[in-house]
Amino acid sequence: MALILNIETATTNCSVSLSKDGKTIILKEDYDKNYSHAERLHVYIDAVLKEANVKSSQLDAIAISKGPGSYTGLRIGVSAVKGFCFALDKPMISVSTLEALARQVVCKEGIIVAMLDARRMEVYSAIFNSNYKKIRETEAEILDKSSFAAYLEQGKVYFIGNGVEKTKTLITHPNAVFIDDKLPSANEMSALAYNKYKISDFEDVAYFEPYYLKDFVALKPKS
Repeated sequence: MALILNIETATTNCSVSLSKDGKTIILKEDYDKNYSHAERLHVYIDAVLKEANVKSSQLDAIAISKGPGSYTGLRIGVSAVKGFCFALDKPMISVSTLEALARQVVCKEGIIVAMLDARRMEVYSAIFNSNYKKIRETEAEILDKSSFAAYLEQGKVYFIGNGVEKTKTLITHPNAVFIDDKLPSANEMSALAYNKYKISDFEDVAYFEPYYLKDFVALKPKS
């Protein structure tokens, strides 16, 4: 039996799950549009463990959603997981944020485009088939009316994530299916983390860094 704590902080969804052998048994999350991870993450972790009557020492591993996503959100999540792994001497697992997001789509055929907002008309996206096999690597791209045209001509394309809102203002192809109001969740991390646990695919706690995709740029506050 493997008990894994899964933590997702790549977007505004502060999400924590506890899984047993790859299946989520408890999930606590908040789709607040404001980033509140610093205030809520450790509260959620404590609540999940207490509800399951599980001590942190009983965990077999701790998994983090590695990005891409919010720079600050990723830093908070990774810092928390590193602290737990170091203090408890537990293995650290990283899970692709976009792959976990894609698994919220259930379809028999077609293409899944998992996308996260990257400000202005840019998104971070990765493309998967209906079996969740990645068929295009993660990219940062500026959207226009021709984006994903080659995939749309082949069949249904399911767009999911907080990049959908601006995507549907540009793409009007009949094969486009837009799934609104979905963010990455620790729920879908459970199976992915367990698969890595079974083959001991662990991260180096000391040297692991989130997958930012782009360099962080600090902006001057508006006066």
